[in-house]
Amino acid sequence: MADKRINWFKYAAPQSFYPLAGRMVPWFSLAAVILCAIGLYLGLWAAPTDAQQGDAYRIIFIHVPAAWMSMVVYTAMAFWAAIGLIFNSRLSSMLATALAPTGAWMTFLALWTGALWGKPTWGTWWVWDARLTSELVLLFLYIGYMSLHAAIEDTRRADRSAALLAIVGVVNVPIIYFSVKWWNTLHQGASVSLTSAPSMAPPMLIGMLVMSLAFWAYCIAVALVRVRAVILERERHAQWVRKVLVA
Repeated sequence: MADKRINWFKYAAPQSFYPLAGRMVPWFSLAAVILCAIGLYLGLWAAPTDAQQGDAYRIIFIHVPAAWMSMVVYTAMAFWAAIGLIFNSRLSSMLATALAPTGAWMTFLALWTGALWGKPTWGTWWVWDARLTSELVLLFLYIGYMSLHAAIEDTRRADRSAALLAIVGVVNVPIIYFSVKWWNTLHQGASVSLTSAPSMAPPMLIGMLVMSLAFWAYCIAVALVRVRAVILERERHAQWVRKVLVA
């Protein structure tokens, strides 16, 4: 009987990963649209009004998933950057480069919606709170990664230099996550935890989780689209890229 196991290592080559990414994009895009529609319905209409914050709390159905993804995407970016640095893997460095703009957008969205939430809740758009400040630092790390990479003409040297920044900056991720426990901050603690029962009503929790899945699917879809563009740009002199562009 023939061995039908998938050889995943072959997808480490940009030439093999490019068509695979193209096949995955429509599925993740469709999942993002469907989950987002369901999540917004649950969050904006089905979930009850909060007893303390009123309807202003509904911004969390965008704010919290964006904040989660800002940290998840940075961790993934640093991971692939490290793999590219250690093993000199071209595709890994391309993945890190493709993830950076999406992570920066998630971080900006988290800060922006946090300000919209903070004004009616705290009475101010911004405070130099530990959670907010460390999240702002994360945005600067994303911008620094992209700026450093763009400032160096040699692509491989740019990958290595930016990877070092990404790896060093990953220490900020646990600071963001644990800031509400380590310091006395205005920002409320986690409403969803793996170690304790959720403090949210079930409709709120379900809406939050559905929106989080929607953001996951969106980030994956956008990153795949972007990495395909990066592959074509970096491999433009390869014969297979010329065939793709002609086709």
